[in-house]
Amino acid sequence: MPVYEGPTIDDAISKGLQALGVKKEAVDIEILTDAKKGFLGMGKKDARVSIEPINVEEPVIAAETNKKSTEEEQTFAEEKTEEKIQQAVESSSSDIQLIDLDEEEAIKELALYLTNITNDMGVPALVKIQHEANGLIVMNLETSKQGMLIGKHGKILNALQYLAQVFLHRVAKEKLSVVVNVGNYRQKREEVLTRLAQRTAEKVKETGRPVFLEPMPAFERKMIHSALSKDEYIKTHSEGEDPYRYLVVEPAKKYF
Repeated sequence: MPVYEGPTIDDAISKGLQALGVKKEAVDIEILTDAKKGFLGMGKKDARVSIEPINVEEPVIAAETNKKSTEEEQTFAEEKTEEKIQQAVESSSSDIQLIDLDEEEAIKELALYLTNITNDMGVPALVKIQHEANGLIVMNLETSKQGMLIGKHGKILNALQYLAQVFLHRVAKEKLSVVVNVGNYRQKREEVLTRLAQRTAEKVKETGRPVFLEPMPAFERKMIHSALSKDEYIKTHSEGEDPYRYLVVEPAKKYF
């Protein structure tokens, strides 16, 4: 993480936020050391903090000179991903050898599948498989270019997520659920979605009108649904077709 220094902790944080061109709520801040006044000018030390962008919402570009190249890289990666989605869906439907695989074989083939796709995108990634207690399969993509596999608003990662789920549905004997993750994006995204759920619920209660959220993967919709499930004034349901299926948060009729 980048480290920033200042006469006080607040000064160090402000210096870091200005250098990164982001707001405080868009970063993780770790206080390394507090400032020391010293004695008679001896031993005086500035406060030190480390700041890392969360990278789950649209980033604010600090310098205009960097904006064009960053957008071009993201656009290129998104275009390549969309091409690979179409090619992969067609190939998986025509490859009759990859059918009725057991769980272990299907996951192994999916790891190879994602490896080939990221290589073709020019963003090679090492795929590490993680099994959750609830039966969920997590495919962690390790790469030095995390932003290229996440994309603006997570667009690229969600495309890979959709592609991975389609692949498993086509080749696996049993129904398997998968999540594709890069770094700690999904964990940060869950925090963002929880805050979004709370803000959306308050808006629905204030206006008495439904709110339509942006399209998101099934497991993200479930996060919001779960966050609001105990609110008796609110109900949720999904509409549309994947990968453009979205969540509707609306007031419970008996209270409005």
